[in-house]
Amino acid sequence: MGRKLLFSLATFLILAILNVAVATSLLHKNKRVLATQKILDEISRSSESDVKNFGTSTAPLVLGTFESKPITEDGRAANLKSFFRKYNSPLYDSADFIVQMADKYQFDYRLLPAIAMQESNLCRVIPNNSYNCWGWGIYGSTVTRFDSYTDAIETVSRGLKQNYIDHGLVTATDIMSKYNPSSNGSWAHGVNTFLDALE
Repeated sequence: MGRKLLFSLATFLILAILNVAVATSLLHKNKRVLATQKILDEISRSSESDVKNFGTSTAPLVLGTFESKPITEDGRAANLKSFFRKYNSPLYDSADFIVQMADKYQFDYRLLPAIAMQESNLCRVIPNNSYNCWGWGIYGSTVTRFDSYTDAIETVSRGLKQNYIDHGLVTATDIMSKYNPSSNGSWAHGVNTFLDALE
């Protein structure tokens, strides 16, 4: 009788240990599956937000014949968006307009962002309600204010063209001589550094 009881007890213990091991294994596997699913969900959400941010087409794929034509895309606005996103600039949504104004007034599209970076850390340090990222018309207690970033970009672009570029002031050092004449050269150095960063 003692042997039978001992055998039953040993069998019970072995089965209990096996059940605990199987349950622990299943629990760990479930945790891994949940962790993997969480990562996949994050990637999926990130991909969806990238589509919204960069305007990638979400149109359905249509199979059939198609004609291949080489397309040369202008990557300037995308370059600016990447730069603005990196520095958390409110100019992100104005990248296309900055390129349009640079084309309209015939200057390097990187000039406005480079000056904004030098003057205001890409619009993160500006006078309240001014939209003035370029230090344009700011001296002493005078602060030039604009109605929007669009208004500021248009005005500063036109001003750079008419008051600087049309007068032969085409390098950062030349522009500095009129834009910020009290600078010891650090203004032009900063602008050139940011021009290079956008290249």
